[in-house]
Amino acid sequence: MKALEGVKVLDLTQAYSGPFCTMHMADHGAEVIKVERPGMGDQSRAWGPIINDYSAYYAFLNRNKRGITLDLRSPEGKEVFLKLVKEADVVCENFKVGTMEKMGLGYDVLKEVNPRLIYAAISGFGEEGPLAKLPAYDIVAQAMSGLMTITGFPENPPTKVGPSVGDNYTGTYLALGICMALYHREKTGQGQKLDVAMVDTLFSILENAVVEYTVAGNEPGRSGNADPGIAPFDAFMAKDGMIVMGVGTNAMWSRLCDLMGKPELVDDPRYKTNDDRCKNYIPDLKNIVESYTRTKTKAELEELMNGAGIPFGNIFSISEAANHPQLQSRNMLVEVEDPVLGRIKIPGVPIKMHATPGTVVKAAPTLGQHNSEILSALGYSAEQVEALATKGII
Repeated sequence: MKALEGVKVLDLTQAYSGPFCTMHMADHGAEVIKVERPGMGDQSRAWGPIINDYSAYYAFLNRNKRGITLDLRSPEGKEVFLKLVKEADVVCENFKVGTMEKMGLGYDVLKEVNPRLIYAAISGFGEEGPLAKLPAYDIVAQAMSGLMTITGFPENPPTKVGPSVGDNYTGTYLALGICMALYHREKTGQGQKLDVAMVDTLFSILENAVVEYTVAGNEPGRSGNADPGIAPFDAFMAKDGMIVMGVGTNAMWSRLCDLMGKPELVDDPRYKTNDDRCKNYIPDLKNIVESYTRTKTKAELEELMNGAGIPFGNIFSISEAANHPQLQSRNMLVEVEDPVLGRIKIPGVPIKMHATPGTVVKAAPTLGQHNSEILSALGYSAEQVEALATKGII
């Protein structure tokens, strides 16, 4: 048995944030029915890499789900959807704010059909505020949350974080919120609405940057690979490339000083505490550490730092990370048989539940793949299903 077995989710989401949320739930046993627009489907079906005219991006995010096409703007489509809602535990959507209400399918309508329903919504800016009804992608959320202004090097322009963290963090927050709402419902019998915004999410994960402004009165800026609150905590040049290390305690600092052959730095007033080290990091302390790392190869530094208990890492390419024994031992690449792409490898399940492990058991659905199966379970005959298809409802 998996942790979320018995939970039924209607997934109206597309692109990245919502499908990432429901992917986690499907991995852990929830029955996720992906509801897509007939003839078009999720916009990510057009996002690369495209192999055999099919998106591997879509295939990764929508594994373990079943799929139905449904025109939610038609009376017949609404009727089918409301029958699904009656049996569902969760409806998840990431439309622009107000879209479901315009279709007559807002939370106030759906909770009358199913009072125990958990209605989970992702949007760029949330349901309140002057920007609430505007659309957003990840790059907008990164820009407007402040994240881009603290990412990159000070001599360069504000920089987007590589992956779409506004999407995947928000999707994960929503999955967490759904699980909390399910637990609350278990105790009270009450459903509720969840509202998670991409800009809120990114603003909440800026670590010490917000309190640096609100408490210390400083405007945080870009510090490259260095951490503004811990030092030394950075990328450094070795003989044969770059490495990273983080020295988060005075004990680690003492051990690094010993490795560098500079034990006297432990009592140097410029570096005695972590706060001292941060204030005197650029250029003095950075140069001291890097003058040492440049004398060693990456392999030599790895052995020395690991032996001293100092967090250390090589900077891997995607191929190096994917083929590293650590990620392989954690099953972070799994194989799945896709009906279009064939046997493919995609990222595995990151949440390791030892008693109820999640798994990737089936490929993402092709557009409308389970129409007949899902509709017949609702009591529709084969003739009725065919009629809905002919009218373009499914």
